Amino acid sequence: MKGPLFYSKILLFGEYGIIKDSKGLSIPYNFYNGALKVDENLDGKAKKSNQELLKFANYLEDVSSDSESEVTFDIDKLKSDVKAGLYFDSSIPQGYGVGSSGALVAAIYDKYALNRITVLENLGREKLLQLKRIFSKMESFFHGKSSGLDPLNSYLSLPILIKSHEDLEPAGIPSQTTSGKGAVFLLDSGIVGETAPMVSIFMENMKQEGFKNMIKDKFVKHTDACVDDFLKGDFKSLFTNVKNLSNVVLDNFKPMIPQKFHDLWKKGIDTNAYYLKLCGSGGGGYILGFTEDFEKAQKALSDHKLEVVYTF
Repeated sequence: MKGPLFYSKILLFGEYGIIKDSKGLSIPYNFYNGALKVDENLDGKAKKSNQELLKFANYLEDVSSDSESEVTFDIDKLKSDVKAGLYFDSSIPQGYGVGSSGALVAAIYDKYALNRITVLENLGREKLLQLKRIFSKMESFFHGKSSGLDPLNSYLSLPILIKSHEDLEPAGIPSQTTSGKGAVFLLDSGIVGETAPMVSIFMENMKQEGFKNMIKDKFVKHTDACVDDFLKGDFKSLFTNVKNLSNVVLDNFKPMIPQKFHDLWKKGIDTNAYYLKLCGSGGGGYILGFTEDFEKAQKALSDHKLEVVYTF
C-alpha cells in the first residue's frame, strides 16, 4: 500500500498573528512531501513513525467517540494497518516550520475519516471552516494548540488566504516570473525548533498589556499590509511592509529567533539586502527571507543554505 502524496506548506504571512485574527497567507511547497506506506520490516525513522501513529490512533479514537465531534474515523482499520506496519514516509523536515505534522494529519484524514469532505466538492466557506476545525482538533495531538491551517493547506494543495478566524478562502497568487531578481527564500537555521514551547511563550507574553498592544498596533497591521501587497503583486510596497514587520519581530520576538541569527537579522534590515521573518513558530527550523535581489542576498548570506520558494 502507498497512499497519495501530501505536500509541505509555507505560511508566508500570519504566524502568531492569525491566533489574534490578523490576515494570513499560506502556500503549498511541493519540494517536500509525504505519503502513508505499509512495511512489515520497520526500522529507524519508519519504526518511530509507526509507534507515533499508534499513539495518534488512540487519540483519534477519543475524538471519534466524542458525541460533539465533527468527524469519525475507521479506527479498527487504522489500528490494524498500524499493526501491519503503517508509517508516514516523509521528506518534510520536522521542527522546521513547513508543516510536517500537517501533511501527516491530511494523509490520515484522507484515508481513514468516514464521511470525509473531499477536495472534489464545491468547497464553500462553511466546508473550509469545518475542515479547519477538524484538522485543528487532529493536529492538537502534536502541538497542544493548532489552527488547523497546515493540514488544510496540505489537504487542498492550494494557496489559502486567511481573512480572520471565521473567514478563509482559496487564494490566487501572482504568477512567478523567472526573469525577475526578487525572491522569497528559506534560510536553514540548522536547529530543530519545537512549536509548543514557542506558542506558550507567545501566550504568556499576550498577558502583558504592552505586548498585546504591539501585536494589535504593529504586528497585525504590518502583516495585513504584507498579505494585501503580495496578493496585488505590489512588490514595492511589500518590501516597505516586510521591512517594518522584520523590525517588529526582531524587537519583540527575540526568544523565537535563534540567538546566533539576531545580528544577521539586523544586518538585513540595515543594508536592505534582505529581510528575515519567522517561518512558522520559530525557535529554529527555517527562517523566511525576502529580497529584491537574490544574488545580493546570496552574497550577504554566503555562509548559509538558502532555498528559493517564489520568484518575482
